[in-house]
Amino acid sequence: MSKINVLVVEDESIVSKDIQHSLKKLGYNVVGASATGEKAIALAASENPDVVLMDIMLKGEMNGIEAADQIKSNQAIPIIFLTAYADELTLSKAKITQPYGYILKPFKEIDLHTTIEMAIYKHSKEQEVIKERDLLFSIVENKEEGNDYIFVKNNSKLVKLKTTNIFFIEALKDYVVIHTNEKRYTIHSTMKDIEKKMGSTDFLRVHRSYIIRLDKIATIEHPNLTLEGVEKMIPIGGSYRDDLVKRINQV
Repeated sequence: MSKINVLVVEDESIVSKDIQHSLKKLGYNVVGASATGEKAIALAASENPDVVLMDIMLKGEMNGIEAADQIKSNQAIPIIFLTAYADELTLSKAKITQPYGYILKPFKEIDLHTTIEMAIYKHSKEQEVIKERDLLFSIVENKEEGNDYIFVKNNSKLVKLKTTNIFFIEALKDYVVIHTNEKRYTIHSTMKDIEKKMGSTDFLRVHRSYIIRLDKIATIEHPNLTLEGVEKMIPIGGSYRDDLVKRINQV
């Protein structure tokens, strides 16, 4: 297994060397060291480290929080803050950049090791979710091209799903659940993105938390509707009611 590459950003020379020594002792690879925020940004771009240890209070015009924000906007690199200051104001400024850890000085090697490993693990899982989401969206593009199927991830494999078998799609925090007559599939996405990908020919959003397939509607009794073979009552949002009325063949 390859070593984890670490960029150290610390303006105190003795402290920086001590951190680098500890990192090497723990089995990490130090790809660079910087005393300023500007150089840290340049090293992050050229060395592409796996993680950045960033001192908050740096000498010069740019502090660690500003440097971290700049690195984050350019690259997906987890950043861990190092600081001797634990006051509320510093914490509130630092958390805006969404760091992967926060280590108070003086710290022990075990603190360094634990925080780095947790940051790398969390970041890898987040990247997996992003890749899965992007893969799903690229595959769902088939729907926009007129195909009658999509692929959804289920137990680490992609399953071909006919859109005619989809009854409704439900929002669940940061996920959406695709319901068929036999099974349901949970994917990491948003209702806005799914609504766009599924198109408006066969599907309609009837509530901020629900998208239904129009030809599956069984009954409509405001403020709810039912679908064929589905016991669950689907609520109809007030702002979606007019669109629903326009789309059904009412006599």
